[in-house]
Amino acid sequence: MVSANRFSERSLIIGRFQPFHNGHMDVIRKCASESENLTIGIGSAQYSHECDNPFTAGERYLMIDETMKDEGITNYCIIPIEDLNRYSLWVAQVRSLSPPFSKVYSNNPLTRRLFSEAGYEVRNSPLYNRDLYSGTAVRKEMLKGDGWRSLVPGKAAEVIDCIDGVQRLREISGGE
Repeated sequence: MVSANRFSERSLIIGRFQPFHNGHMDVIRKCASESENLTIGIGSAQYSHECDNPFTAGERYLMIDETMKDEGITNYCIIPIEDLNRYSLWVAQVRSLSPPFSKVYSNNPLTRRLFSEAGYEVRNSPLYNRDLYSGTAVRKEMLKGDGWRSLVPGKAAEVIDCIDGVQRLREISGGE
């Protein structure tokens, strides 16, 4: 039998990462430094090709993984997590998809509540310049021009370029 204490320094953070930006990287860098192993959950994994969710789970995975490797961070794993829309079952779904963890980082009130009710230690994710670093702000900049590049890690920008992500966003949003 495996002792629960063995997983006491394993943590979970969940985000949509639409796209993965410098604010996400700062949060993950901090969480990874406080954890033996950090599980990065790609939330709303079933959504893509929408204005608010332009990138697939696989593309978001690549943005995160390439950036983490470039940063030299190795104590992580990445899992896609589809929305269940049945809150009483959602924590169990996340638990079934993830390696064991004891701590959850989130600023989302519902996520915090659900994991707290399930007995997990829940901590606020640090926020880094939220006005500048938000998925909404980055997507708006992508529609305007190249200003978005300074808001995302270089490796994430490479993935976005490779998949022609800016053009996709422009087409699905009608340029708005």
